[in-house]
Amino acid sequence: MTDNIINAKYITRETNHMEYQPGMEVPPGDIMEQVLAARAGYDETKYTAKDVERALAADGLTTEDFGALLSPAAAPYLEQMAARAREETRKHFGNSVMMFTPCYIANYCENYCIYCGFNCHNKIRRAKLTMEEVEKEFSAIAKTGLKEILILTGESRNMSPVDYIGEACKIARKYFTVIGIEIYPLNSDEYHYLHECGVDYVTVFQETYNPDKYETLHLGGHKRIFPYRLNAQERALMGGMRGVGFAALLGLDDFRRDAFATGTHAYLLQKKYPHAEIAFSCPRLRPIINNDKINPKDVHETQLLQIICAYRLFMPFASITISTREREGFRNGVIGIAATKISAGVSTGIGEHIEEGESKGDPQFIISDGRSVDEVRDAILAQGLQPVFSDYIYAG
Repeated sequence: MTDNIINAKYITRETNHMEYQPGMEVPPGDIMEQVLAARAGYDETKYTAKDVERALAADGLTTEDFGALLSPAAAPYLEQMAARAREETRKHFGNSVMMFTPCYIANYCENYCIYCGFNCHNKIRRAKLTMEEVEKEFSAIAKTGLKEILILTGESRNMSPVDYIGEACKIARKYFTVIGIEIYPLNSDEYHYLHECGVDYVTVFQETYNPDKYETLHLGGHKRIFPYRLNAQERALMGGMRGVGFAALLGLDDFRRDAFATGTHAYLLQKKYPHAEIAFSCPRLRPIINNDKINPKDVHETQLLQIICAYRLFMPFASITISTREREGFRNGVIGIAATKISAGVSTGIGEHIEEGESKGDPQFIISDGRSVDEVRDAILAQGLQPVFSDYIYAG
């Protein structure tokens, strides 16, 4: 596996955020350039009601149609967008709503991202689970009936090296049929190793697709290198992963342009890797411990719903996850429209799934919906939908 990634402490605010560092793999092609050109060329003010109506009538959306549905001109059509999104969701996913939970196994981080609770300069309790503690966490989660888990760490190669994550994934395979990871970006050989350890999919938040704004938000660590992060999903697919997830952290910059770039990024990778399973997350910026450095740009629930519906109509086969960053009522509503995946029994602290234990480390952000697995399952059933814990079976 890759062993020559440059030490994160040498990547500071003086480091050119658009230049790869030694050891960082550059995938072939120009997807990043296409995404950035599309974002730079997106003008939400140019779209009219006629453009929105054309997009709503189309059988398959172009990127121009997608842009129209994200624009202010589409706001009066939100009810029609939701109705169309519901139709597409039921057509491709039936009444199924996948359930999963995230599990944070470490919160050490080498990045200085001014909006994140894990950033290396934020004074929080740091922790890293041992493999014995990892097994206890996974066992406790499995007892709720869940069959899918998303494993997360802070972004520290030193404290959460790839082999540590791999060992945790091997344990997870004993309890779960679907395993995702949300960790620091890797090279394709490292993704291949984790795939061999049992990982099915990789999620990476680009945070914002605006390179200039990105530079001001990421002041140190590997995460400062914009292109290495943006191309992580492609390297994951090159490493054999079945699926990849995309997201911008809505509220860091112009949310319409970031949503447009997110969708375009996923669309271009789907064209290049037709076998890939595509997923979207739609997180809004949330409060963190000791936060006094970032003022989120307003993204209201109606605007968030517009983005989610636009994703669904643009890429009908994509999975869409609705996070516990959102309140219970909104989450209940959106699974009846466009979201196909929902988290439950969530904690963003370290070691909080064992009932008799106490949190070992502080959370990344403050959640809005703290319902248990049973409570979320019952809410899904109450809408006439079908909670699904796993739709994969491993043979052999």
